Amino acid sequence: MAMNVTQKLIKDHLVSGEMTPGNEIGLKIDQTLTQDATGTMVMLELEAMGLDYAKTEASAQYVDHNLIQVDSKNPDDHLFLQSATSRFGLYYSRPGNGVSHPVHMQRLAKPGKTLVGSDSHTCANGCMGMLAMGAGGIDVAMAIAGEPFYIKMPKVWGIRLTGEMPDWVSAKDVIFELLRRHDVKGGVGRVIEYYGPGLENLSAMDRHVIANMGAELGATGTVFPSDQEIKRFLKEQDREEDWMELIADKDASYDIHEEINLSELEPLVAKPSSPGNVVSIKEVEGEPIYQSYVGSSANPGFRDFAIVSEIVKGKRVADGVSFDINPTSRQMLTDLVQEGHIANLLQSGARLHQAGCNGCIGMGQAPATGRNSLRTTPRNFPGRSGTKEDSVFLCSPETAAASALKGAITDPRSLGMDYPKVSEPKNPTVDINLLDKPLPLEKAKQVELYKGPNIASIPEMDELPNTLEVPILLKMGDNISTDEILAGGARVLPYRSNLPEISKFTFEIIDEKYYDKAMEIHDQGGHAIVGGFNYGQGSSREHAALAPRYLGLRVALVKDFARIHWQNLVNFGILPVTFVNEDDYNQLEQGDVLVFDELKKKIQEGNEFTIQIKGKSKEIDVRHALSGRQIEMMLKGGLINWVKDRQKKHV
Repeated sequence: MAMNVTQKLIKDHLVSGEMTPGNEIGLKIDQTLTQDATGTMVMLELEAMGLDYAKTEASAQYVDHNLIQVDSKNPDDHLFLQSATSRFGLYYSRPGNGVSHPVHMQRLAKPGKTLVGSDSHTCANGCMGMLAMGAGGIDVAMAIAGEPFYIKMPKVWGIRLTGEMPDWVSAKDVIFELLRRHDVKGGVGRVIEYYGPGLENLSAMDRHVIANMGAELGATGTVFPSDQEIKRFLKEQDREEDWMELIADKDASYDIHEEINLSELEPLVAKPSSPGNVVSIKEVEGEPIYQSYVGSSANPGFRDFAIVSEIVKGKRVADGVSFDINPTSRQMLTDLVQEGHIANLLQSGARLHQAGCNGCIGMGQAPATGRNSLRTTPRNFPGRSGTKEDSVFLCSPETAAASALKGAITDPRSLGMDYPKVSEPKNPTVDINLLDKPLPLEKAKQVELYKGPNIASIPEMDELPNTLEVPILLKMGDNISTDEILAGGARVLPYRSNLPEISKFTFEIIDEKYYDKAMEIHDQGGHAIVGGFNYGQGSSREHAALAPRYLGLRVALVKDFARIHWQNLVNFGILPVTFVNEDDYNQLEQGDVLVFDELKKKIQEGNEFTIQIKGKSKEIDVRHALSGRQIEMMLKGGLINWVKDRQKKHV
C-alpha cells in the first residue's frame, strides 16, 4: 500500500496499537529534547525512576530559556542540569549555545527518526523528515528511560504547495496563511504533511519556520520529506552521512487535503492576543509600535536576520522604537558577524541580545505598558511577553524590519526598494564548542548530582478517591493557554525546580486570588476548574498541570482540551473530562460543588458517566477519553505512582 511520509515514520516506530485515527498507539522514540524551563523537572523524574543511563539514540538538554542571572537560581539550576546530563548520558548544550530547536536541527536531527521534546515547538524538527512532537516532561523522561511514547493515532493532513513566494513574502507568511484559514484548533488530532512542487522553493530553515508554528494550530506534529534540500543542509553541517531520502510514495493519499499557492500569498500579521488572529497587513498598517523584535525559534535562520540587515542597512530605526535582535544559535551568530550583518543591524540602532529564547518566553525585552510590540516569535498569548495586558503582534522578519524603520506597522512592499537577495554563507560555521557530548557509562556512574538550594523534590501524590465533592474554584472561557495557567517570564521560571514556590503564580493572570483560595480548601478534598474550548493550548510545560495539582486540583471539566496539556493532566492524576452536552457549560457557576460518586468504577466501565451539582436538582453528563493504560495511571494518582508500582512488581 502506498504511504505518505508520516505513515512511514509511524509504521517504522510502532510498538503497540493500530494505525487507525483516534486509537492509542505506542511509538519507539529515537531522540529526545529538553530545555531548562522543563528539563530540571525531567532530570528529577529520571532520578526518581532510578535511571542508570539514557536508552535513546541521542538525548539532549539545552539551556536556552532561563539565561538571565539576576541571582543564583538560574546558574545553580544550570549546574544541576550539567551534572544530571553527565550522570544520565545526555548531550548538554551550554548557556549561550542557542535555542534548542535550531541547534538540534543543526547538530543532531536525523531524517527517518522520532523525536519527542518537553517543549511544544519540538515539532520544528519535522522539517528534517522526522516525526517530532512536543510532550510533557514526564513523557520525555519515560522516553529517555526507553519506554514508548503514547499518542492517539493522528489523521494526516496533506498540504500541497505550489508556486513560488513573491518578493517580500517569506515562510512565516505560509504558516500564517494556514492559521488564517483554520485558527488555533485547526490541527488538533492531525499531523500536517507538506508536499508538492512548491517545496523546491523552500529551504530547510524555511521549512523549520513553517513546522515550528504547527504547534499554534494544535497539531500533533508537522512533517516535511527528506529530499535533496535536506541533504544539502546536512552537508553544510558536516553531517551528510546522516541523510537518507524519505519521501511519500507516488500514489500516497491523505486523510485531509488542502492546497496553498505560494505565489498568491501576501504579508500577514497576527493581531493580539492569539497566533490565530491573522489578518492582511493592510488591516493593521499604521499601528504605532514601541518594539520590533527579530528572532526566536519561529524565525531562527541565517536569512531571517540577514534579510533584516539588508533592509535596514545604511538607515536608522525610527525614534522611540526598541529594535531587538535575538540570535538563535551561536554558529549562526558567528556567520552573521563574518558576513557584516551584525554591523549593519547595530549601525541602524538595533539592540543585540545573547543567543537564546529570551523575550519569546518573557525573559527580558518586555515591552512598555500600553505600547505595541511587533515580533517574529510564534506566540502572543496574554502576558507571555512579560508585560501584563501586553499588545503583541506577530509578523515576518521583512515586516519587522520595515516597521522598525517607520515606527509603525508597515507593509514591506511599500518601502520603495528592491527586495534584497540574501544567500547563505559559502562556508557556514560548524560550532560544537558549547555542546558537551554524553559521558561513557562507567564515567557517568561516578557523577553526583549537584542540587542548589532552589531545587525541591516532587511531593508524593495520593490515589484517585472513589468519591469527590469538589467546588469549582475557577470558571474560564475558550483558548486558555498554559501561559495563563502558569506564566513564564523572569518572575516565574527561576522556580521551575521548586514546586511549592512556582505554584504561587498559578492562574494569577486570570485570578490573582486563586492560590489563596486553593490553599484555604487544600485539605478539604481539592477543587475543580471549568473551561471552554481548546483548554491548555500553547506551551508543553508540565508545571501548568503539576502546580494546580499541588494546590489540590482534582478535576478539569471543559469543552475540549489541547493535546499536550490533556496528557499532562493525566500524568499528574488530574481527571480531564469534557461535557457531553456543551450547553451544560452555561449551567455551571463558580462556587458550585461537583459530586463524583463511584468514580473508580465509572471511569473503568465506560467513557461517559453522570455527575451531580450539589444542592441543585441538576445532573451533568461528562466524558473522558482515557485509554486502559491511562485509566490505570489515573487510579494510581498519576504516572509517577504508576511507574513506582510497576517497579515494585518487578522486584
